[in-house]
Amino acid sequence: MARPPSAPDDDLFELRLARSAPDLFPMLEALYGARPDYPAFRERLVKALRKGWADRPADLKRLDLIRDLEPDWFQRPGMAGYVFYIDRFAGTLKGILGRLDYLEDLGVTYVHLMPCLKPRPGDSDGGYSVMDYRQINPAYGTMADFEAVSAALRARGMSLCVDLVLNHTAKEHAWARKAAKGDPKYQDYYLMFDTPDLPQQYERTLVEVFPDNAPGNFTHYPEFGKWVWTTFNEHQWDLNWANPAVFLEIVEVMLFLANRGVDVLRLDAVAFMWKRMGTRCQSEPEVHMILQALRACSRIASAAVIHLEEAIVAPAEMLPYLGRGRHDGKEGNLAYHNSLMVQFWSALATRDTRLMTHVLATHFPDRLTNATYATYIRCHDDIGWAVTDEDAAAVGLSGQAHRAFLSDFYEGSFPGSFAQGALFQANPATGDKRISGSFASLAGLERAGSAGDAAGVEMAVQRILMGHALIAAWGGIPLIYMGDELALTNDYSYQSDPHHAHDSRWVHRPRMNWALAETRHTGDTPAARVFRGTRQILARRAATPALHGAVPVRVVTCGNHGVFAFQRLAPTGTLLGLFNFTEGWQQVPEAWARSLGAQVMHDALSDQRVETHHGQIVLPPYARVWLT
Repeated sequence: MARPPSAPDDDLFELRLARSAPDLFPMLEALYGARPDYPAFRERLVKALRKGWADRPADLKRLDLIRDLEPDWFQRPGMAGYVFYIDRFAGTLKGILGRLDYLEDLGVTYVHLMPCLKPRPGDSDGGYSVMDYRQINPAYGTMADFEAVSAALRARGMSLCVDLVLNHTAKEHAWARKAAKGDPKYQDYYLMFDTPDLPQQYERTLVEVFPDNAPGNFTHYPEFGKWVWTTFNEHQWDLNWANPAVFLEIVEVMLFLANRGVDVLRLDAVAFMWKRMGTRCQSEPEVHMILQALRACSRIASAAVIHLEEAIVAPAEMLPYLGRGRHDGKEGNLAYHNSLMVQFWSALATRDTRLMTHVLATHFPDRLTNATYATYIRCHDDIGWAVTDEDAAAVGLSGQAHRAFLSDFYEGSFPGSFAQGALFQANPATGDKRISGSFASLAGLERAGSAGDAAGVEMAVQRILMGHALIAAWGGIPLIYMGDELALTNDYSYQSDPHHAHDSRWVHRPRMNWALAETRHTGDTPAARVFRGTRQILARRAATPALHGAVPVRVVTCGNHGVFAFQRLAPTGTLLGLFNFTEGWQQVPEAWARSLGAQVMHDALSDQRVETHHGQIVLPPYARVWLT
């Protein structure tokens, strides 16, 4: 008997389910298959995926199809990101609508709204303590306002990224409130213990994330007689991902947000999702099984959506979040290139690129499968000096001494430092000292400006533009944190705000200076020069096919320790990136550059021919060249 005809939408769902079934169900069986409720869970999951697809608006279904046909859309050189807190950029979601011309002028095609889902009242860890995944922070507007912003971005060809915290919820979340009242179903959504015995055993191998203001990893609640796992803060309760009900709940949240117009889900704190006694409870194998399964769910019911996995860890631990081994090409589409950021600051302070060259050449593959990096110079968080003792020793340094030097240099206390930053979470027991500070202040603009040092201001501007040119040329999606395109310096007003005074990261979370932004095309201030330079960098990036995220990148040495160099091995011809990390003039041999594929001697960044002198390519202070 012939099967009755089905609607095209139904056919598409079934085709996508069949496509991703091999990526989804083996992971779920490994995680939950031994449980007696697994068959019912699997049935509920497919039902939830089918409902998410049925509820998906027609224009987003069309976008799903476009991105199925153009799966490299997020790797293309036209992608450039901008990251901001809504209130500090535009006040409210409605306010963003009036600022989209500014973003388009800069060349932005990807917008990350920092935590905008409804947080707990009071201290919410900057919005990462979420009490309702389906509501917008009322200080910013409503879900209808959010959908208006997503539609406006989409109309301009801009993708929308939002944060989805996977490791924990606020203790005020509805699930947590039910758990606190004794509901066993919801207590199993979290990691709760009747006695301190197991927490104390776990604690022996765990690390403290915020030792200054949130020591330990567990909190005792006498009112309901439980010890609750709280990795980050007392008000953030870790979810129990060993319970398939949690997986199902999060999938439904993902699809809800996707159907509101989200293009990129930034999955926060993913490294901590699986707990195992005797370990750090970070980046356990099950984490990657969960993340592959979540990615498969998006591909089935919202194929236009990609995943950015937030794991600020060492390269060997970070790369699996972009898919390695059995997960290759099946896990995250994006992950932060933390090492590129750290090595930029390290080389800038030392004026020596040997450590940078060693780390980036040794630990990173020349290409990724169905994935790329989110590159950045700084973000909303502090900078931790992720330099291992082994990597430091490879270039003749002491890891401990180098990390201490970097902290002192960027705090501004090291003799001769151009930087001005602030310590964050200094740990006397380990010697770990992390740093807060805006790009401009860490690059020397604040100190030079205060001293009336015109030459120092010029060097700071060039450092900023060199950094933007580096992240734009590496491949992936360069992310500009709000204000860095205008060289905004540190904002010390946070010290008088009782909600922020304990957290020096607010020093680099200023409010947008729109009066300054109005001068961006006419002024000769550092702000105007940096804006115009950044705008030109992004425009030239979009016009340079060799900067596609799938093009292999190979770090090379040029014989000059002050210059960092890499090749992008594009089918249309090699691009050779050259970056002078010093305030002095440097040179590299013309013959060396030609031997690596730079035959035309054309700078794709300035769109000008590069003239050589006596067989040398001469680089001014903080020069950046994309040589073809």
